[in-house]
Amino acid sequence: MSKLPGNAGVSLLGDKTLDFYRDPVIFCRQRIEKHSSRVFLCRLINKPTVFICSVEGMRELLCGEEACLLRLSLNHLFTGTCLESSSNYMSSVCDHCLKNLSISEQPQSVYSIFKRLGAELVLGLFLNVRAEDQPEVFQEIMELCTEHWHGLISVPVTVKVPLWTSGFAKALDARSKLMEIIKDKLENDTEGFVGALGSLPFPNAGSAAQHLLLLISALIPKALASLLTSFTLALGGPEQRESRQEAIRNPDHLHRVLLEVQRLWPPFIGGRRIAEKESTLADFCVPKDYGAVYVSYFIHRDPEVFQQPDSFLPERWSGRNAGQEHLLCSFGNGPRSCIGSTLTEIFIKEVCRYLLKKYDWCLDPPSQDFQYKWLPVSRPANLPSVSFTRLDQTVSE
Repeated sequence: MSKLPGNAGVSLLGDKTLDFYRDPVIFCRQRIEKHSSRVFLCRLINKPTVFICSVEGMRELLCGEEACLLRLSLNHLFTGTCLESSSNYMSSVCDHCLKNLSISEQPQSVYSIFKRLGAELVLGLFLNVRAEDQPEVFQEIMELCTEHWHGLISVPVTVKVPLWTSGFAKALDARSKLMEIIKDKLENDTEGFVGALGSLPFPNAGSAAQHLLLLISALIPKALASLLTSFTLALGGPEQRESRQEAIRNPDHLHRVLLEVQRLWPPFIGGRRIAEKESTLADFCVPKDYGAVYVSYFIHRDPEVFQQPDSFLPERWSGRNAGQEHLLCSFGNGPRSCIGSTLTEIFIKEVCRYLLKKYDWCLDPPSQDFQYKWLPVSRPANLPSVSFTRLDQTVSE
């Protein structure tokens, strides 16, 4: 076993958390170049941490364990008939949120539109709260989810004084209100996902509510908005018209486009684990209690696996990388993959098909800054604006 390149520095003074959060891509790129290795050691959250930026290392980190019993018990809620019963609602959400994109004849902030669409999907599927049927309840929950999420990623200080409350304290208050709503749903609603979740034999009374809180959090709509925004930008403009038309005709082409979108612009920068015992990772020794962070941006651009790693090439998935979808880690990987990834894929494709069949679109203005920010969820730092034209209008013109 080899010694890990890099060093963890000393406690507190050697911590690089702020540097990483300022720009994780620059942070990792500098160290990959410095150490000539896609695996390196640094200090993150004041803990010695191994950074994994290779496909090989990611697979070792995430694919070494069997799925737990709880995961198996939840799995059926995201497969088979449960997915089929969601299809009509997905279609109605697409129509409700996207049918008027071209009416104003003004550029649209697509990330904001897709985030609203994601919120409608999540609250409707998981909590049986539909925006069209219960607009006031929907709005209340959406605001609580946003406040909860924004507070959690703020400085964790609980302060309440006259005329001012810290963001973290507001997040805790929002969480309490959300938990009250969720518990009421679990006790009184027997239909759909929330009814099925409430019937599972969880180890304690609060487990189902905790899982549901995670599912309806603002994080999921943001992740959906991230992927859909990247798809819209990648296939926008007259130069991509042929690819858009091919995506309508050929589901395999759409699938390859979405794999490439996910590869280049993963919604989450990665994930973190802690070594419970001394381990080996990518031929390096990882001591007990060290952290291990996998960085999806660099794993997806590993030149050992992906030729021309920085280029948007959907055709790679029918050529050299055919059948290698399992090497992506946007939603985890192996036994540690997101349990709702299949549902996410189905919904993303539903939205993309709707857009492709109904609209042509282009950047408006044509020149925009698409520098991405990567935390907490990836998206262009400056929200892009896009103009949509209905295809029936295009044909008539």
